[in-house]
Amino acid sequence: MLSVDISLARGAFQLDARFTSATPGVIALFGRSGCGKTTLVNLIAGLIPAGRGRIALGDQVWFDSTTGANVPAERRRIGYVFQDARLFPHYSVRGNLLYGAPDHGGTPRGFDDVVQLLGLAPMLGRRPGGLSGGEKQRVALGRALLADPQLLLLDEPLAALDASRRDEVLPYLERLRDHYSIPMVYVSHQLDEVLRLATQLVVLDAGKVVAAGDLATVSLQPALRSIVGHDAVGAVVEGSVIGVDASEDLVSIGIGSGGILRVGARGLAVGQRVRLQLLARDLILALEEPRGMSVRNHLRGTVRSITPDDGADLVEVDVAGTMLLARITSASTRELKLAPGTALWVLVKAVSVSPHALTRADS
Repeated sequence: MLSVDISLARGAFQLDARFTSATPGVIALFGRSGCGKTTLVNLIAGLIPAGRGRIALGDQVWFDSTTGANVPAERRRIGYVFQDARLFPHYSVRGNLLYGAPDHGGTPRGFDDVVQLLGLAPMLGRRPGGLSGGEKQRVALGRALLADPQLLLLDEPLAALDASRRDEVLPYLERLRDHYSIPMVYVSHQLDEVLRLATQLVVLDAGKVVAAGDLATVSLQPALRSIVGHDAVGAVVEGSVIGVDASEDLVSIGIGSGGILRVGARGLAVGQRVRLQLLARDLILALEEPRGMSVRNHLRGTVRSITPDDGADLVEVDVAGTMLLARITSASTRELKLAPGTALWVLVKAVSVSPHALTRADS
């Protein structure tokens, strides 16, 4: 368990952050630039003087202003990956990796595993100057892992990369999440990264935690909607692959207690856990089950709540115990006479949803 309850004033900026997240897993700190994400991870790492409060990992209290406890950064056993890789230019990739290991006298335990996991074998003899941005970040990840950390902090590690390099590194971060049981705090202002990687989400706005919890729960909260905007609003759903139609590149995913979604995807296997975001703008509501349509998913549900949303309505629908969001006009709400308890159908186009694997197919 990572427990943070901290206050810090830096000039005109005031940070008041309180959250508790289960570990292991990936705790994403999400919010706009300047909301306090980097300040918060630096406080967790012990890199800047803390103000008031308490920071603890499990039964280890790293900082407590009431007792005077303040464990130095070097004794917290934290691996830190920054926006830029910060590799030593005069060392080879192997030298950079070994620099992070506790024992510099030989090949540390787990070295080969880290090299294989991050695909570093072909570049061990190269210098950082000859690496791409994505390759440098993979080396930085490896160096942090080989430091034998009990907590891994990643401060926007993909922010300096272009889209193609980000797509290159993200699968390695997913492997890292699935392969190790090291708790991770992942800082980002990119929602797509959070959706792929996080198990817990902490949303910051102007120095305050405005929402925290599991991804599915926080995805429905107004605090997140106010940051990501209308186009990115949607429910985050987890499920398991229950069928694969390779000829059509379609998979069937079981959600909740009996709901089934058919979506376009490749490379997934039966039994694999996946996460999907169903954007509110893409969902269609109907009072009767439609027929003769190209939309493949017709899900039976019940309206749970209706919330005005900047000239429209956000309709929360319970589908087999899973909550979905649909954004429709207020006129549609009135014409369909929607209210909490209304039974209806939710239509989801198969091509509008892209599943992200939460576990490897061979695990």
